[in-house]
Amino acid sequence: MSVESAPATGIAPTGPTTKQPSATTALAGGTTGADEPAATRGRTSIADVVVVKVAGVAAREIPGVHAMGGGLSRTIGAVRDRVPGGRANVGRGVKVEVGERQTAIDLDLVVEYGVPIADLARDVRENVIDAVERITGLEVVEVNVTINDVHLPDDEDSAPDTTSRVA
Repeated sequence: MSVESAPATGIAPTGPTTKQPSATTALAGGTTGADEPAATRGRTSIADVVVVKVAGVAAREIPGVHAMGGGLSRTIGAVRDRVPGGRANVGRGVKVEVGERQTAIDLDLVVEYGVPIADLARDVRENVIDAVERITGLEVVEVNVTINDVHLPDDEDSAPDTTSRVA
């Protein structure tokens, strides 16, 4: 018995044919694709920006974190935050490296005066690790915390006083 296959033109063969395999093809070991767990049938990629945002939000949740980012990025961010319609950048002060299963995170923070920095760094680290691992499923291998500045109680965050000092 000869076996013919359909030509690329889509015209059915004229002679005897063999039965085509069903939609589920047996895999090695006798299992079918439908029997495989969903987690093994495809790939999930998590973009760096996802980890940046999750880590940024988690770091800001800790009392004593005044702001995030270095001097220039904070200045630019403050201007952007004051522009009507502008959105706060939750990723400011966060840098990440994301692999297939792991991530490493660097945070730049400004802390409130009087807050014990070692305790704050520990709390931020724990909260960021918990949030990133819970939300993304990635293993956080390290969270490096850099304290760039201390916000003093008399520091002005608002625009300078525009009232005249002379009459």
